[in-house]
Amino acid sequence: MQPILSLLSLDLIARILDEAFQLLKQPGVKVQNAEARDLLAAAGASVEGEIVHIPEKVVRRALETVPTEFYLYDRTGKPTVRYGGDTVHFNPGSSGIHILDPETLEHKPAQTADLIRLVKVAEMLPAYDAQSTAVVCNEVPKAISDLYRLYLVLLYSRKPIVTGAFSIETLQHMMDMLAIFAGGHTALAEKPQAVFDVCPSPPLIWSDFAAQNLILLARARVPAELISMPLAGAAAPVTLLGSVVQHAAESLSGITIHQLANPGAPIVWGGAPAIFDMRHGTTPMGAIETAMLDIAYAQVGKSLNLPTHTYLGASDSKIVDAQAGLESGMTTILGALAGINMISGPGMLDFLACQSAEKLVLDAEAIGMAKRLLAGIEVHTQTLATVFYENFNFKGDFLRQRWTRELFPLEQYLPSLVIDRDSVRGWQEAGGLDAFARARLRTRELLAAYKRPPISQEQERELHTMVIALAKKAGMDSLPAMA
Repeated sequence: MQPILSLLSLDLIARILDEAFQLLKQPGVKVQNAEARDLLAAAGASVEGEIVHIPEKVVRRALETVPTEFYLYDRTGKPTVRYGGDTVHFNPGSSGIHILDPETLEHKPAQTADLIRLVKVAEMLPAYDAQSTAVVCNEVPKAISDLYRLYLVLLYSRKPIVTGAFSIETLQHMMDMLAIFAGGHTALAEKPQAVFDVCPSPPLIWSDFAAQNLILLARARVPAELISMPLAGAAAPVTLLGSVVQHAAESLSGITIHQLANPGAPIVWGGAPAIFDMRHGTTPMGAIETAMLDIAYAQVGKSLNLPTHTYLGASDSKIVDAQAGLESGMTTILGALAGINMISGPGMLDFLACQSAEKLVLDAEAIGMAKRLLAGIEVHTQTLATVFYENFNFKGDFLRQRWTRELFPLEQYLPSLVIDRDSVRGWQEAGGLDAFARARLRTRELLAAYKRPPISQEQERELHTMVIALAKKAGMDSLPAMA
């Protein structure tokens, strides 16, 4: 039995959806893309300039065609990530602009070598079921920065990818890149290797780019992941429930556009909401209320039998310290208990602005513990305890038993040496290191052991030729060094 955490009653979920449908009708949604407006109008919505009033029946018809589950495949064609039900997966947070220098603890603009380092670490850690395009490489022109990130992940990882495009032109290029490894666009639709984040603009706006993004992904049958971002108290109602209603309205309108473009295309009920800290004007991703928003909106999505996603496991701390452990560990557990299919955010600091490979290593231990919790308590022996007391002599010598040797690896999650469980003496003899110092050592070990996954020369040549041509078009003479 998988333990599940719920915050909303069925009655409250029904009220959330009812009010979301009301918002879609009045005031409606601003849709800044003409093709999306035409699709909605043809389906029965009322259009007044850029404002679209969507009847509930139009949305309900769209919901009927959404797949309740789908898989992401790794580079070998193996189904690795299941979106659907209560299956839980994790991937590093995405689109950071800084990295934490592990030696100086400074936040530095991320570059190519930093993204490669993050990808290698995530590739070596089984806690991460998928990769992300984790940071923006600042030495690369913005025009190609999204496809360049995907390029690096494809070179250094075989795991599925959570990514996103910054423009329609690069979205097509990114799908072409993925098709190289899938065996063509038809094969990519059949066995998708990546999911693309698509973000409405709060409150209740679909920009021209975001709506067109949805349409193109739907027609290519490449999975889309809705990232609604209500900011409670600033760009959304201050109440948690009010923000969840706005999230539902934005997501339902996105699903409607997407399914009208191509019924049956895969799409995910995801998001990255947050509360607004009134004291500092910040968006704390490690706040308990932010986690509550995530759990609540995911529960609404699950009530509609939709695949789910969220951003948790991140911290607002600026370094990998006790606050980072507190916020990341707590929200990782909560997201897992909510049964959210893909949880992004590990490795991230400073309101999702900064990535840290060392934090990825520490967060992997929290993920390991969370997955152990989800596995629950199982019956491994014919009796629960009496079998252990055969020939009992009132001595605590259970260590000698065959049962102990066979079953302790099944009962216990065994962390790496990043987690200190030694005696004080043992800890001192090992150098008396704190968790961050141990994570720094572990990161070095993982990088030393990393081996780049094999890629055919033909695929690599085709990928490189495509990216170098696009880079030259963007004004670069050559690609950055990868060493």
